[in-house]
Amino acid sequence: MPDQPLIVVALGGNAISAPDEEGNVAQQFAHSANTARQLADLVEAGNQLIVTHGNGPQIGNFMLRNEVAARAIYPLPMEVAVAHVQGGMGFMIAQTLTNELTRRGQNLIAIAFVTTVLVDPTDPDFSNPSKPVGTVLNAEEAEYHREEGWQIREIAAGKFRRVVPSPAPIKIMEIDSIRRAVEGGDLIVACGGGGIPVVREPYVGLRGVAAVIDKDLASAVLASELDCDTIIFLSTVEGVAIDFGKPTQRYIDRMTIDDAQHWLDEGQFPPGSMGPKVQGALNFLRASQKPRARAIIGHLSYAADALAGKTGTVIVKN
Repeated sequence: MPDQPLIVVALGGNAISAPDEEGNVAQQFAHSANTARQLADLVEAGNQLIVTHGNGPQIGNFMLRNEVAARAIYPLPMEVAVAHVQGGMGFMIAQTLTNELTRRGQNLIAIAFVTTVLVDPTDPDFSNPSKPVGTVLNAEEAEYHREEGWQIREIAAGKFRRVVPSPAPIKIMEIDSIRRAVEGGDLIVACGGGGIPVVREPYVGLRGVAAVIDKDLASAVLASELDCDTIIFLSTVEGVAIDFGKPTQRYIDRMTIDDAQHWLDEGQFPPGSMGPKVQGALNFLRASQKPRARAIIGHLSYAADALAGKTGTVIVKN
């Protein structure tokens, strides 16, 4: 393995699609190019990256396209849709990152792995879906899609989103191939959208299932299996805040595993936003054998500063 800090960079789905846009391909390429500039800064600083990304807006739009086109062509099951979206987004991120590094004189080509992730078929989330996907719906849209068979949850007064199962990730199935690529110094995009969920069945082998894995939790599994030095979660927030949205809100620059677990148990980090990032950080740190392993949560626009400890929140073992 090259003598560089090995870092998993987990990008939020909004790194590719902004919430106030249609999210068409041209817009996704534009956001991917902006994101690539931040990632290239990390590469130029001497880090080896494995990039992961969310797919919430994109998989929601893909499934909506499925519904609209159902009378004209056969629909795709969710696990195949996740594979399609992972491939498309991986292509955009890898291409724009390769191009940005080429402009900077770096002879590197980013490689996107179509990644499958093992889950437990008895995971309770299959009977109680919890993962929001797609755009925010109004009451009329929610009722229409509910009649179409979608499971809908109200996320705020008069605002609804589709929810799908989100089982916990157990193992990255392509980890040996990814590890060989990392050891060869390659720049990797993997576990897009949390990976394609699969279960293992007797006499069958692996089979895809209709679900979406949380990419922060999958990223933590990936970082653990690769024995990374750091995992950094980048989205549109500056860092971890206590009492978020209240007059007593305050950002935390640094916390230990015990601090993070205490505040997570207290309900400070909601499941639909900061919760998975903090839980992913805890999962990674507890699995890591490295005393100086760390997890960072910060804003995409200040990725290099977050990695340098100038902004964001760092979580450490003690």
